Amino acid sequence: MTPGSEPRHATSAEGVEDRVAEEITEAVEERIAEEIIEELSLRPAPAEGPSDAEDEPLPSLSEQVSEQLGGVRGLIESSLPVLVFVLLNVVLSASWVGLEKRTALYWAIGGSVFSAVAIGGYRLARKQPVRHTVNGLFGIAIGAYLAYRSGNARDFYLPGILLTLGQVALCLVSVGFRKPIIGYVWGVLANGGKHDWLQNPKLLGTFQWLTLVWAGSLFLRAGVQGWLYLADEANAIGIVRVLISWPIYAATFAFTIWAVRRVTHPAAGHQGPASG
Repeated sequence: MTPGSEPRHATSAEGVEDRVAEEITEAVEERIAEEIIEELSLRPAPAEGPSDAEDEPLPSLSEQVSEQLGGVRGLIESSLPVLVFVLLNVVLSASWVGLEKRTALYWAIGGSVFSAVAIGGYRLARKQPVRHTVNGLFGIAIGAYLAYRSGNARDFYLPGILLTLGQVALCLVSVGFRKPIIGYVWGVLANGGKHDWLQNPKLLGTFQWLTLVWAGSLFLRAGVQGWLYLADEANAIGIVRVLISWPIYAATFAFTIWAVRRVTHPAAGHQGPASG
């Protein structure tokens, strides 16, 4: 049989088979393409390089320490329970109120603890950090317990006085071992947790005398309150703690920031009075 002389039905059959094969191939290709598109649509988008958080510079030392202490609001909130205790103890123990001294003290303790708990509850309700509030409440609770047991308002302040004296001792010991505590604080908050300042004689010397400055500042605060404690001047202790202690702390902190910047950024320390 010569080419081109095949029966017509054979040629038609082959054409049908070819078309069926092509349709099957196209259907498979379309199905595979659909599956690929569906899979790609379900995959999470790839990360575009490092996150913004990694690229952001660390906050300054002053910003980080302020955050650790709760900022201005944290200082106010930590002072409020003490202020409530002082005010209630002064007012309720006055002769014209007619309450016994111990009863007035109990009311002052209750008011102080209630104000600390209320601050914590308010922060929880607004989904704000409560770390500083919990720390303050712990100190208030110990002081309140001691005052309740002794019946003397001055014992409300005893934990704070002892804690401050303990901080003084820690500062002095760290300087004695040439491991100044202020240097470690700076390393954690402003140097990425590194303590290479120990191998830098200039920084080590700066942190040595700055730690002594802090020891003196803390001793001044604890000493005044301790003297008033021994003199049984309970209300005066509260006034000193609220109105005097924090300004002393703020001044020491500002001086520390200035001194560290003079060493770590020498150019910044000599810019000031140039243009008078």
